[in-house]
Amino acid sequence: MANESRSCPCDIGDRLDYGGRGQEVQVEHIKAYVCKPPASTDKAVIVIHDIFGWELPNTRYIADMLATNGYITICPDFFAGREAWKPSDDWSKFDDWLKTRDARKINKEADAVLKYLKEQCGAKKLGVVGFCWGGIAVHHLMMTDAELKAGVALYGLIKDSDDTSNLLNPTFFIFGEKDNIIPLHQVTLLEQKLKKNCKVDYEIKIYPGQTHGFVHRRREDINPQDKPYIEEGRKDMINWLNKYI
Repeated sequence: MANESRSCPCDIGDRLDYGGRGQEVQVEHIKAYVCKPPASTDKAVIVIHDIFGWELPNTRYIADMLATNGYITICPDFFAGREAWKPSDDWSKFDDWLKTRDARKINKEADAVLKYLKEQCGAKKLGVVGFCWGGIAVHHLMMTDAELKAGVALYGLIKDSDDTSNLLNPTFFIFGEKDNIIPLHQVTLLEQKLKKNCKVDYEIKIYPGQTHGFVHRRREDINPQDKPYIEEGRKDMINWLNKYI
């Protein structure tokens, strides 16, 4: 478990004992996990990992779940070969570690992945989802890449000073009511900025009683009181993608 000085409770929740049904591929300078649906499709979703990296079983489980719902899914290593964070690492060094992995400086990797999806997978309709660190990345990409027709940012940290409202395409924001690194006043500020300036569809939803990481980190059978909200969050994510892709 993380020590008392941890900066992000991303290790809260349960690791899934899950191997994945996709395959690993090389996409230019990065590795990626790819899963394809049973039927041919031109719809694809990029899944952006949290601080624990692209190999985390929980994230691959979500990628596979999206694939079973009709999307080519790809979970690239947005750390580009640099080590992911481990729960056993010293959280007092987390801020220094994070400085070399800026979620807003991933456009090079995103461009490589988009090229791969279009040229190698025949994808024409593209979306993106991301968790925690990946939620920040989704928010950034939805303000910078018009090719992404829908985005779902799950518990991505917001700062009061962030430029948050210049979304290019519909974006859905998922937050937990009891998330102790994303205070509700920051969510309210995001909503105010979007309401004032955003020109595209968006939605912000806060799930009662839920903590950081609940959509991809909690196992329904171990946390029965959370099960309805886990399922609701996953269904909401899929419904948003279905609506706009």
